[in-house]
Amino acid sequence: MTARLREALRSTAEDVPTYPVYDRALATARRDRRRRLTAAAGALTLLALAGVALPLTRTPALDADATADAALPDHIALPPIGTLHVTDRPRIGPASVIFDGPAPRLHGWNDVNVVGVVDADSDRYRIMRMGGESLAGESVHLSPDGRYVARPDGDQDDPGVEVIDLVTGRAQRLTSRVDRSVWSTPAGWSADGGSLVVRDDVPVAFDGATYTTVLSAVTLDEERWTRLAAGAQEARVGSTVAAAPGRLAYQYGRTVAVTDLAGRELSSFALPDGTWLAGKGAWRPDGQTLTLAARADTTGWTLRQVDPASGRDVGPLRLPAVSGVVAIRLLGWAPDGSALVAAYQPDPLAPDPPLEEQTAPPTSDQRVRTVRVLALTPGATAPRTVLTAPDQVVAVDVADQVVRSGRVRDAQPPGGVGGRFWLWTGLITVLLIGGVLFGSRQRIALWLDDRRVRRARRHD
Repeated sequence: MTARLREALRSTAEDVPTYPVYDRALATARRDRRRRLTAAAGALTLLALAGVALPLTRTPALDADATADAALPDHIALPPIGTLHVTDRPRIGPASVIFDGPAPRLHGWNDVNVVGVVDADSDRYRIMRMGGESLAGESVHLSPDGRYVARPDGDQDDPGVEVIDLVTGRAQRLTSRVDRSVWSTPAGWSADGGSLVVRDDVPVAFDGATYTTVLSAVTLDEERWTRLAAGAQEARVGSTVAAAPGRLAYQYGRTVAVTDLAGRELSSFALPDGTWLAGKGAWRPDGQTLTLAARADTTGWTLRQVDPASGRDVGPLRLPAVSGVVAIRLLGWAPDGSALVAAYQPDPLAPDPPLEEQTAPPTSDQRVRTVRVLALTPGATAPRTVLTAPDQVVAVDVADQVVRSGRVRDAQPPGGVGGRFWLWTGLITVLLIGGVLFGSRQRIALWLDDRRVRRARRHD
């Protein structure tokens, strides 16, 4: 090789750019580390989300033993902030009590009302949001076994009733089949829980100045929608509905009618002055007599029994009177013969109602401060309190199976915050951590690379 050729090759070699082996290797390592770090952060986020959500995705089977141990809590409390909804998982299962009122934690944004739900045999609480006004035991009803809750649903263009299964969390809508109905409200359940009594409002005049109320019995599968009665809205048809096996008793105006589930009227009778059908538990356990609530004075109440065929008084019940309350509503009968009644305690600061309302059937309204459940035991001199509620909880309904069990348990309502609070707190925390890790991925990768380089230099 000549000197001239060697010089040309050397010059050519010097002009060739140097390949940055170390820099390229370092960049590749950093890129691989960033990918691994991003994948690890994503996996951590998914695991955290799964850890938070997994308890909410299990649907435990209905525990027959737990249902058999259903009991009435001796007191209830307002649901904690962030309480799970009835459709959330884990499901609550059959309930013992539902309640509502104007208490602060029973109201949400945009006039959303909240109904509290208490588990049949424990102190687990759930809530159910309502789009309009609601009163447990009047417009929201717990089924006899505590598994279902019925509530109004829809609007005047599409009236209906929604039934929520507390075991599965599924909601079923029963669309009204009453012609020209503008509003549907559940009024009660049949004794076996297979049918729901629904009250529909139908405008009589075009301007909607007057309405007719139509009472119907609807099977949960919607195979039958049986018309029971109809009357002027002022008569409050179905304001109180009581169920016995195969029969229903309901009040309209100053009359009580008894029908079967096919809509055939079996009997009817006029109510004596100052009396009303006592409540959903008005049928005695043997189904032979009906119970009326009689107002002795403005705040005193007694129960009396009548023949369902004629309305004839068949004798006293030997139960203590209830005094100092706005109204009572009979929930049912315990095994020892005690009558369990919801007693509405008056609000001393509330104004007296107009005179025309003082002769109407008693209801829980703005005059009520709170509600209690009392046991009226035969031969006792005074009622015994079996359930208390906070102020501004003004309505309550109790499952028939809980009333019939006669059991009352020492309750320890949950405090602090509920499951939804921790769910959202966990999700937000995980998302924030994931966002910080993702945004800092390059700095973290550089820091890790620098550590690796320093470690390698120390070893060299």
